[in-house]
Amino acid sequence: MFFDGSLLQEVFKQLRLKGEISEDEENTCLSRMEFADLKDNQLIINVPSGYYKDRFEDLFQDKISAEISEMEGTNISVHFEVKRPQEKKTVQAQQPIIHEKKESKTHKRPEGLVETYTFDNFVVGDKNLYSREAALAIAKEPGKKFNPCLMVGNVGLGKTHLLQAIGNYIFDHDQSLKIVYVTAEKFVREFIEMLGKSEGSKSMSKSSKNMAFKDKYRKADVLLIDDIHTFQGKSETQEELFHIFNDLYEAKKQIVLTCDRPISELKNLNERLKSRFSRGITVDLRPPDFETKIAIIHKKLESFNAIFPQDVIELIAETVKTNVRDLEAAITNIYSYADLTRKQVTIELAKERLKASNNVQVDEIFSIDRVQRVIADYFNVSINDLKGKKKNKSIVYPRQIAMYICREMTDFPTTEIGLEFGGRDHTTVMHACQKINDLRIADPNLDAMLQNLIRSVREHKEMI
Repeated sequence: MFFDGSLLQEVFKQLRLKGEISEDEENTCLSRMEFADLKDNQLIINVPSGYYKDRFEDLFQDKISAEISEMEGTNISVHFEVKRPQEKKTVQAQQPIIHEKKESKTHKRPEGLVETYTFDNFVVGDKNLYSREAALAIAKEPGKKFNPCLMVGNVGLGKTHLLQAIGNYIFDHDQSLKIVYVTAEKFVREFIEMLGKSEGSKSMSKSSKNMAFKDKYRKADVLLIDDIHTFQGKSETQEELFHIFNDLYEAKKQIVLTCDRPISELKNLNERLKSRFSRGITVDLRPPDFETKIAIIHKKLESFNAIFPQDVIELIAETVKTNVRDLEAAITNIYSYADLTRKQVTIELAKERLKASNNVQVDEIFSIDRVQRVIADYFNVSINDLKGKKKNKSIVYPRQIAMYICREMTDFPTTEIGLEFGGRDHTTVMHACQKINDLRIADPNLDAMLQNLIRSVREHKEMI
């Protein structure tokens, strides 16, 4: 018998091999549990908070007890004890951005830039470190590195924050550069208004408004456009943007764009524009991991000058699985309610406010059938194909995607998921989930597609 941390590893290895837990559950548990002691037929396991103590007692106490009893040949009981660890850092320490700003009383911050969006207050984690570093490199040397730059990610993951941080950093360092920040929606509106026409009409105005529009964008040193997916289907606006893009690119002016999905998934967008948008680098922003969410919560609480119990912080991080925006909304909801009602922030209060929040989806039940219908529609296959025996790649890949999303979005065990996919064994489901997870890590486009599909399942509507 192992009387150290390897004991837990062996226990969970055996549980996984028997199909009683998944590999994801094994990794989650081992990262939150710590072997403490084994004596007098009692196994003591340390966990970081009361939340995990309650959770693991419900889910794993009996399984661990049965497995270790079988290994030892005698009855052994399992007990969880709370031992709060020191807070973990999400990534290696970042060097502070030290600089001397060039102040000017005659220059106003460019229209649309919000001064509070900076690199200093962007919380960095493993999944967004590359995006942040790429954005900072662009801000330090606009037009010289990574041009153009396309930032891809779902809503609420920090695209706009980084886009604006680039503009603010450049403005604070070199006010001789003309910075233009605009949302794609506003760009379209200005195009229509300044030409005195409606999108789709045949005539093209040659008025002074037209020249003002062209001067604004074609004389920019730095062009920042947010949400370029808005350009889909707007052919004449796309044509104008194409020429602006060419002029700026050839003049080595910096262009940075954001989009909520990979360029390949945009419909009714000029292929020439797609090619140019992808000419430089593409960085993807992904949902924050657990440790990064903890750091985000602490930073948000600092802005309120407030402190939450650690188990409440961990509950919020575990519960909110969508994006940073929803995470901050959940914190604000709990803090404001406790502050206004003069109540103490407890696990019970936090659970109540999370369930009442419109921005946070908590314990929502998604059926396997619902997932299957969304995946079948997206890949243009039938639900019978997903459940059937066909093994050609055009069917196996969507089937594995569907199994992965079922595992991510539902509480059904792998055995039940397998049954809903034509009576397949739970090991088939586990293999599918692991395969898609490995591909997701290696391919940012797949990760973005998965997030898009998950969003579609949540909204219960067909893909746009």
